[in-house]
Parts: sequence; C-alpha cells; structure tokens
Amino acid sequence: MILYSFKSAIIIYCLLILYQFCLSEMENTGVTVAVAAPTRTLVSQAEKPGKFTGVNFKGWQQRVFFWLTTLGLQKFTSEDTPVPADDMPDREKFMIVEAWKQSDFLCKGYILSALEDDLYNVYSAITTSKELWNALEKKYKTEDACLKKFVVAKFLDYKMVDSKTVGSQVQELQLILHDLIAEDMVVNEAFQVAAMIEKLPPSWNDFKNYLKHKRKEMKLEDLVIRLKIEEDNRNAEKKSRKSSTIIGVNIVEEAPTKDKKRKKSNGQKSEQAKKKFKGNCYNCGKAGHRSSDCHAPRKDKNKGKGKSQANIVEKMEDADDLCAMISECNLVGNPKEWFLDSGATRHICSAKEAFATYTPAEYDEDLFMGNTATARIAGTGKVMLKMTSGKVLTLNNVLHVPTIRKNLVSAALLVKNGFKCVLVSDKVVISKNEMFIGKGYLNEGLFKLNVMVIDSINKNSASVYLLELSDLWHARLGHVNYKALRKLVNLEVLPDFKCDKSKCEICVESKFVKHPYKSVERNSKTLDLIHTDICDMKSTPSRGGKKYFITFIDDCTRFCYVYLLNSKDEAIDAFKQYKNEVENQLNLKIKMIRSDRGGEYESPFAEICLEYGIIHQTTAPYTPQSNGLAERKNRTLKEMMNALMINSGSPRNLWGEAILTANKILNRVPHRKTQSIPYELWKGRKPNLKYFKVWGCLAKVEVPLPKRVKIGPKTIDCVFIGYAVNSKACRFLVHKSDNPEIHVNTIIESDNAEFFENIYPYKTESESTSERPKRPREESMENILTSEEPRRSTRQRKSVSFGPDFVALLLENEPQTFKAAMSSSESTYWKEAVNSEIESILSNHTWELTDLPPGNKPLGSKWIFKRKMKPDGTIDKYKARLVVKGYRQKEGLDYFDTYSPVTRITSIRMLIALAAVHDLKIHQMDVKTAFLNGELEEEIYMEQPEGFIVPGKEKKVCRLVKSLYGLKQAPKQWHAKFDQIMLANGFKINECDKCVYIKNVMNHEVIVCLYVDDMLIMSKEIDDINATKRMLSSKFDMKDLGVADLILGVRIIKTPQGLALSQSHYIEKVLDKFNYLNFNVVKTPIDLSCTFKKNEGQSDSQLEYARVLGSLMYIMNCTRPDIACAISKLSRYTSNPNQTHWMAMKRVLGYLKWTQHYALHYNKYPAVIEGYSDANWITGSNDVKSTSGYVFILGGGAVSWKSSKQTCIARSTMESEFIALDKAGEEAEWLRNFLEDIPFWPKPVGPICIHCDSQAAIGRAGSVMYNGKSRHIRRRHNTIRQLLSSGIITIDYVKSSDNVSDPLTKGLVREAVERSSKGMGLRLRTSQHDGNSI
Repeated sequence: MILYSFKSAIIIYCLLILYQFCLSEMENTGVTVAVAAPTRTLVSQAEKPGKFTGVNFKGWQQRVFFWLTTLGLQKFTSEDTPVPADDMPDREKFMIVEAWKQSDFLCKGYILSALEDDLYNVYSAITTSKELWNALEKKYKTEDACLKKFVVAKFLDYKMVDSKTVGSQVQELQLILHDLIAEDMVVNEAFQVAAMIEKLPPSWNDFKNYLKHKRKEMKLEDLVIRLKIEEDNRNAEKKSRKSSTIIGVNIVEEAPTKDKKRKKSNGQKSEQAKKKFKGNCYNCGKAGHRSSDCHAPRKDKNKGKGKSQANIVEKMEDADDLCAMISECNLVGNPKEWFLDSGATRHICSAKEAFATYTPAEYDEDLFMGNTATARIAGTGKVMLKMTSGKVLTLNNVLHVPTIRKNLVSAALLVKNGFKCVLVSDKVVISKNEMFIGKGYLNEGLFKLNVMVIDSINKNSASVYLLELSDLWHARLGHVNYKALRKLVNLEVLPDFKCDKSKCEICVESKFVKHPYKSVERNSKTLDLIHTDICDMKSTPSRGGKKYFITFIDDCTRFCYVYLLNSKDEAIDAFKQYKNEVENQLNLKIKMIRSDRGGEYESPFAEICLEYGIIHQTTAPYTPQSNGLAERKNRTLKEMMNALMINSGSPRNLWGEAILTANKILNRVPHRKTQSIPYELWKGRKPNLKYFKVWGCLAKVEVPLPKRVKIGPKTIDCVFIGYAVNSKACRFLVHKSDNPEIHVNTIIESDNAEFFENIYPYKTESESTSERPKRPREESMENILTSEEPRRSTRQRKSVSFGPDFVALLLENEPQTFKAAMSSSESTYWKEAVNSEIESILSNHTWELTDLPPGNKPLGSKWIFKRKMKPDGTIDKYKARLVVKGYRQKEGLDYFDTYSPVTRITSIRMLIALAAVHDLKIHQMDVKTAFLNGELEEEIYMEQPEGFIVPGKEKKVCRLVKSLYGLKQAPKQWHAKFDQIMLANGFKINECDKCVYIKNVMNHEVIVCLYVDDMLIMSKEIDDINATKRMLSSKFDMKDLGVADLILGVRIIKTPQGLALSQSHYIEKVLDKFNYLNFNVVKTPIDLSCTFKKNEGQSDSQLEYARVLGSLMYIMNCTRPDIACAISKLSRYTSNPNQTHWMAMKRVLGYLKWTQHYALHYNKYPAVIEGYSDANWITGSNDVKSTSGYVFILGGGAVSWKSSKQTCIARSTMESEFIALDKAGEEAEWLRNFLEDIPFWPKPVGPICIHCDSQAAIGRAGSVMYNGKSRHIRRRHNTIRQLLSSGIITIDYVKSSDNVSDPLTKGLVREAVERSSKGMGLRLRTSQHDGNSI
C-alpha cells in the first residue's frame, strides 16, 4: 500500500489540472498526443479487486484491468511515455511529460497494491506500469497454460457413482465443463450432452442406452431436467417398494366388514395388550405377534376371486421414442394384419419379409411398452401397405420387433405427415388432402386396416409417397439406369448414397425391349463421324405443333443434339444450325455424317454435304441396324420420355419438352459403351447435376414483379417441364394461376421457384388389373336381386324451387323396374339398351370383381329406363342407365365433396345470340356415359347389377374404379376430368361460367359450352370445329350430332336474319299431358281484374298445380319472358292453391296455346347489349312489396330476364324503381364480365346501357351522396354508384310505353303485350313457312 502525504496530493492535483489545460491547448492548435488523463483518483474500497497470490492470474488480471478502466488508467499498461513535438515550448514539454509520469506512477501503485506482500517486494523495483504489467503476464500466463491440462485430466477422470445423487454430480460436472470453457477450449453443447450421458452411474445403464439411441437432438437444459425427473421417479419407486412388492401398481383393497376398535390413549392400554401374544400371525405366519402388528406386506384376502382393483401408474417421459402400445388380447397374431393405434408413436412390424427395405439394428435397442415391458428392436426399414382401395401407403422408419404380436400403424405419425384419420361408428377412414387412401373396421376392440396381401412386387413399386435418396435421383435424372447412378456417385458428381437396386416398375414399363444388336468398335475423334436420324411422332403433335425430332450424335463423345421439327424438310435447317454451332465452338470440322436412306437425307441434303466436303454415308436398304447408334439413341430418348411422362402423368402433347429434357440428362450420365460422360468429353469439364429436378413435378414459381399483385399469392402453381436453352432458367407450364396477368396452360421461364418433387399435378391413378366380369347370356337375366327401397315419407309433398337455372323435363311412362322392362312389349328394345350400357361400362373398366373386405357394405344399383324423343315427338332411341343407390353413401366415408357446376341457360342464350351476330357455326356433341369417365378416389363397393350377375361368382362385389351415375361425387369427378382435358388442350375457362371453354390461339377461335353431357361447339371455321371434335372423340366416347338442332328441349332454328329458339313442341306436349289442348285461347297472360290472395282453406290439387307450374317455369326460363310475371305470381301460392290460382294458371296455358309458335329471334343487328328495368307500385291491399323486372337484349332478342318480388318494402315509387335498377345492374355486371373472355366480342367491353322509366330513380343514381333514412336504399345506392363510376353500366331514360320490361312487373292490355313481346324478340316462327333448322 503506498501512502501519500497531504502535500504530495496537492502537488499531484495541481499537475493534473495543468495536464488537462495543456491537452486542451494542444487540441486547439492541432497537436495530438496519445495521453489519457485519469478520470477519477479516489476509488472506494468495494471496487478494488482482491490481492493476487499467484493463482488464477487470468481472472485476477481481468478484474484489475476493469478496475483501472474505471480509474481511467488502463492505457498506461500498454503505452509508452509520449514524445512532444519539437516545435513545442520547453515549458509545455515539461508539463506533458511530468503529467504522464504522475499518472503512470498512480497506475503502477494501484497494480502493486493489488499484489500480496511477497509479490509486492519482488515487483516494486519496476519503474513503469507497462513493464510491471508485461512482467506479470510473462510470469503467470505461462504457468496458467499448464492449467488446461489439469482441467482436461479432471474432466476425463470424473465418473458418477451410485452412492451420491445424480443431481449433485451433474452440478459438479457442469462446473468442470465451465472451467474448460473458461480456458478458451471449444466444448459445444452436443459434446456436453454426450459426455454427461456417458458418465452416468452403472445403475442408470438402461436409461443411458435409451438416451444414447435417441435420434432427436437434445439440449443440455433438457437433459438435466430429464435426469432430475428420472431420479425423482426412481426415488418414488424405492419408497413404493417398501409398501408393495408390485412395481408401479397401487392395490386398492376392500374395506373390512367390521370396524377396528379405537386405540386407547397412552397409559390406558389394557392388560391383554401388555401380555405377549403366543400364537402365529395370520399375515406372515410367524409367532410372537398379531397380524394387526405385522410389518410384512399385507396379503390380498380376495386374491383369486377377481375382486381386486389395480391402477397402473405410467410415466411417459419422451413422446418421440417411447411407444405406448395397445393391450394385447390375442396370444397369437397374424403377421399380415395391420392395426391403427392412436397410442403408438412408431410404426411396428413383426415380419421381416414385409419390409421393402431393411437395415439391421447396429446397437441393442429396446422398445418400451405401456405395461413397462420391453422388446428388442431387430432393425428398421420401409413397409409398403397396399390398401384394398388400390392406394399404396408407405411407412418409413418402421421398427422390426419380432416378438410383437400385432403390426401397428401409428396414427400420430400419419396425422403428423398430413394424413387424416376419421373414426366413423365402427370404421376408420384414412385420407390425405381430401383424397381417399383406405379404411379399416373395428375388430375385437381394435381398428384393423383393410390391407391386401403384401407381395414382393411392392418392394420395387414406384407408387410411393416418400422416395429414398437413390429413388429421388433416379427420378430426377429421368429414370436413368442405376449403374449410371453408381458411376456418378463414384465420380463425385452426386452425393454419396447407397444404391443397390437394378430396376424400377416405371423403367420396366417404359424400357422393356428385346436384346440389342452387337455393336462395332471404332476409334474416332470428335466430329470425325456424326450419326443422325429422324423420329416420327406425327400421331401426337407437341404443344407447338411439332411432329418429328432429329438427332445428331458425335461418334467419339456420344454427345447428342436434338431439334424438334414441324416437317421432315426442316432437317436441312436443323443440320445447318448444328454444323455452324459445333464447328464454331470446337474449332473443328465435321468429316462424315451417317444416316439412313430417308427422303429427307437426299437432295438437297446430299448437295450441302458435297459443298462442304462432308462424306455422307448411308445405310444399306432395309438394314436400320447399320445406323444402330442413332436408332438406339432415338429409342433411348423415347423410353426416357415415356418414363418421364408416365411418372408425372402429363398429357401427351408435352412429349417435345420431355424429349429435350431426356437428351439433356443422357448427355450428362455415363454412356454404357464408352464408360464416360459425353458432356465431360464434349465440354472438357464434369457436369453439374445439383440443379436437376424431377420432370413433371409441382413448382411454386415466383410471379414477376411487374405482374405481382399486392394482395394475393406471390407464386403460381406450375409444372416443371425442362431447362431453358443457354440459360440457367427452368421452363414451367402454368397449371393454376390466380393472377390475371398470367394465364393457365402457358409456358414461362424463371430461375426463382420452389420445387415439390414428390407431387405431380397431372398424376392420375393407375388402373389395377383384375378380372373383369363377363356379360352372361340373356337367359341369366332371371337372377334378379331384390333391393331394399328407402323409407318414404307420409307427409304431403310440396314443390321446391331450385332457382331459375334448374332444368327439369317431363317424364314419360317408362318401365320403373328391370322386371317390368324385360316383360314389356318393348322388351327387345330395352334388352338392346341394357346390353349397350353394360358393354360401355365394361369397355371403360368401370369396376372390377373382388371379394368384399370386412367392415364394408356394398351399395345397391337400379336400372333407369328412358325413351329419347325427337323434336317432332317421335321416339328417337331407347336408353337404359345403370344407377348406383348413392343415397346410402355417407359423407367423409364414401365421398368428400359433391359440388359440380352446370352452365346457365343465360349463357346458352348469350352464345346463340353471339352466333347470330357474328355468323358462327354451331355444332352439337353428346358424351356417352359421361359420368363413367370420372376417376374415383374413394373405396366404394357395389353389388353386381341386376340381370348381369356372373355365374359362379355370385358372392363377389364390384369395386368401382370409375364413377357411375347415382354416386354423389360422380358429377364432380366428371367435371374435373373434363376440365383437365380441356385445359391440357389449350382451352381456358370463362371466369363467369365454369362450363364455358374458350380457345383463342393464332386466329383459331372456338367456344365449347357444356351442360352435363351435352355440348355446343361454336366457331367461324368448320375446320376448327372438326379439330375440336376429333380431340374430344380421342378422349371420350362421343356421339357427333352434327349441326345443333335441339339443346335441353329447346329447338335451334336457322332464319334468314339469324337464329331463333323455339319450344313449340314442348308447349304442345305440356298441353297434351295436362289435357288442356281443347282449352280456350286468350291473348294476354294475366287478367287485369284478378287479384291473388293467400288461400286459408283446403288446398285444391296441390300436386297437380306444382307439376303444371314446373313445366311452365321451364318454358319461361328458356324462351318465354312474356309469361315471367304471371309465373312469378303463381309460384308464390304453390304450397296451398285455390280455385282463383287455378283459373290464372289455365289462363297462362290458354295464352301459350295462342302463342305456341312464338320463337325468340336473334338477328345480326344491333350488335350491342342494352337493358331495361322496371318496377310496379303496390296495386292491391294484400301486397306490401313491389315486383322488380329486367330484361337484356342482344341482336334484337332477349338473352336475360327476371321477374321477382322485392325483398324489402319500398316507401315510394322511386325506391321501388331504385331496387329494380340495383337488380338489373347486378345482372349487367355479370353479362359484361362474361363477354370479357369471349373472343368474338370487341375489347375492351363497353358499358351496358340500362333504360329506366323513372326520372327520380335516375336522378338518385346520379347523385354522389344519399342522405335518406333507409339503409337498404343506401346500400343499393352505393352499389349503383360504383357500377357507374367503374364504367360497367350507364343509365338512360325511356318512356313507360317503350319500356320492354313493363310486362315483367304487371299485367298489360293486349296491345301492350304484343308491343313488348316484339321488343324482346318474340314473334311467330318464320320457319313455319320458309325457315329451317340449322
């Protein structure tokens, strides 16, 4: 300790002030001196570090340095005395040096004061702080280097023992690890965890082995917590052993029948208790004490009587590897049966032969079960379960436990990997992404899965959800042979992985050929010899219309170029392009080229070779093996192309992209003959395969910044179809896009995408081959199955409105059962129809006969018979339809989704009006057994159809592979299939009607309108229509109906001015069916003097009323807007009609008889859409709501109309007109959006003008703000203002007498009815005299 006198302190303080003054002056003059003045000189004793004794120098040095830093003296331990500038005055030089010496003196004193007395005497003679600091470091840092070895030795020698608690020993080991880290030794957390596990005491060996074989990484904190919990459990078990011999079981004994006597207080014990008991104890059998005083465990008095109760105490520490097993109730298990277990955390299998891949266990691993038992794990591997649905469920990391009695599938792992397990009554249904996988049933308290017998074929199956690394690279490289994969691994081109396979199912399917010819050995150099050949693919044109591809193969390197050709005469251009590129890149010349004797290789190809001095070799006639290298290359390319397309399920028109990708792959894999990589020989460097992806897989491609929307996805779903030429980008086919700037089924290139290499958007389920039922002879039709009919309700039936677009035709008196059809006078025709239906079903491979799996119930079926009528009312054909009783299906078990759209009647009228305006040709086709084309994803079984039960196989059932009529999901599956085909062939879907398809490619404009299985095809060119027909006929069983004549009961008539729609034959049929042909005609549909009231009395023929009204509603929805108001009013009283309503109904029928030959005419002019809106005011005391009506006209004929009762009460005429205007605006917006995708309509689509006869409503719509009280009018005002401001509609005034929508809201006189009907295009058919059907 250095003591300073008061005088010395004053001197030092003055020097420090002078030192600070000098520094400030030097800073002002630009002179910088590296001198630090201390910030404080008096430090409290609490901040001073302890004295250094020669031990732990590093820690002491850090504390002293921090102390000096707080004093502002730390720099004096590393810096020398400053040297002032030469031009500085001597007085300032002296002051600076003296100030430095005083501060250095203080620093040295503080360091010496922190040393022990012995060390102080040794180092007190040193003059400066820096010398003192360096001397201490030199001395003691060298000694501390030996401390590392001591700490390491202490860590290696440390072992935990059983005599001390594990918790305390863990703390000791953590302190040693802390010392290692303090000595700057790198000890990561994984090493600490492993070391702590290894040093556990001997009694913890089982738990130590369990921790060592955990696959999941564990943190040090988690390990300490688990050790603490395990130690607490062991202590609890030790305590429980003292009171019970059963580990983990608490025996609950029954209470004794007699109460024990209370013990007496101390000092009051009876004399009998003081006497020593001379008998034997009833509990342990020993003498000298009673059973009540026995310390041995109590015996169970009810043992063997089955009355004891036990609570099993289980503690599951780790949910990752421990497996809580189901109770084993059977002593003998079937190794081929699989059970779904919600308690198991791992898949478990007992049969080694069930594994597709297998890896023996390297260590002794045990499986922990819920009853505290353990079983040895022999190995792990992959098991592929083929469900009875045909799907293959692949289980990875399955434990092989030979001693287990039941094979278990972990429900937890299935759910974790995206599967859905639903328990429905006594069944379990497994699905993924709404796709049915399989099911199971309850069997003796367990859910047994319906799994087919595991075959060795499954070991080589490619239908898996998770691919191994070798399979993944095999798929990425286009199913190249596995030998090439092994060579790429050896050449370090691919990462190291095990590849012990030799073939896969896809390879066998796509590459199976006979043995090749023997090749000829040649020694050539690059470009000495080029092999070429053209391959013909004209039966399936590519997306760009390419029908051929030509190859050029270098004989030396086997490097190949491929070019796609439209025709063979383009081979010359391809050769020129190839020659210029390779000769320029390699600085060599082509010397010889070898080809066959095809016409494309004759003149002028031979002349070009002669011009450049290239020897053109040709093969001998009819010996293609002479050009075997090129022929083999074509075959290899096509095989790989087939493998790529089959694996991805892509459409055939993508063969061009697949060929180019296959060639890119083959150039980068070793050639079997040369044992070298063509790319390496050609380019001089090894290829890079890290960017290769599985062809045809799903890719999420980033939307380019100019086309990206702020709200919405940043990616689009695409299909990966290859690699861009001379670019690092990849090529993608847009599969699904919500971005209006990027259209579906277009090809884009991008280098920013995320690939999902196990998902194939075009993938279709392969059809399993099984025995098809053969149609028996007609004599076997007596084998009729009696089917259970559903329970019918006894309540009175009421008609239900299905909306204006619901179409229902009248049924005739056809046979209702199979027996009735076969015994009727028309049985010959019905038999022919039934046979035709069965043949169509069998040719389509709709079902396959199989045994009914346990736990499944087959659906029944029924024959529906129908006579198809011609427009003139005669019979066209007899049709029989096999329908499944789908009402027995259960949602979530037999089906998931059922929605399927149908085209609107308005869309059909719009397209026919467009055809009249633009003079389009309209043809019609019908899909035979349309619903049979939909492919089922669920597992559904059906009884064999009535009359066609296969002899000898009566107990078998039909497993449906494809849809049948009557299934709840049949319409959805058919529409999905049709969508897929249309999109793959260049069509796009109209945004407003999902059943209207448009193709607009290179002036080829085609529109297809689909209504279930009937379709209209429209185009200006008959060639485009025929091309569409050929495409559809190649995909489905189609019936070409030629020029459109009848669609949905509406006849299409060609007129001199355009087209017309007529239902005269249907009106006549309705009048005849309900016996109104002799009814008096009337000339207006509504009697102005008639008012309608709700019937409070007895209903008058309600069912007949509903039938007639349904027929009239169909007529009104299709072609007759003039009766819309009458039908709207009459439909309000369907549930309880009276005589007044019947009189009004008969009036409508009389009006239809008068106007039976009215047709809806569409002309070429005017080619503009305009609308009319109107509303009536309340005219009767019983009416509280007005009626709205609108009609839109195109080409002089109505295309859309509606008459409906308003949903809210209007307080004035203006409000009622405004509500009607809002309805018309809504329809106008739909019509305008519909025209946006129609190629024949000029773009951009202009606003649609709506005519209104209310100046007040028009003024209200033109007002920017609405300040009224009605919330309903305010909402409609905002809607109309938005339509006006966005340019969708305009509003114009029209006189009431000229408003053609007037008859849609009220009854009119005869002249007004005729005038408005003509305004909507309704007039007599000119075809009665001079018109023809188109």
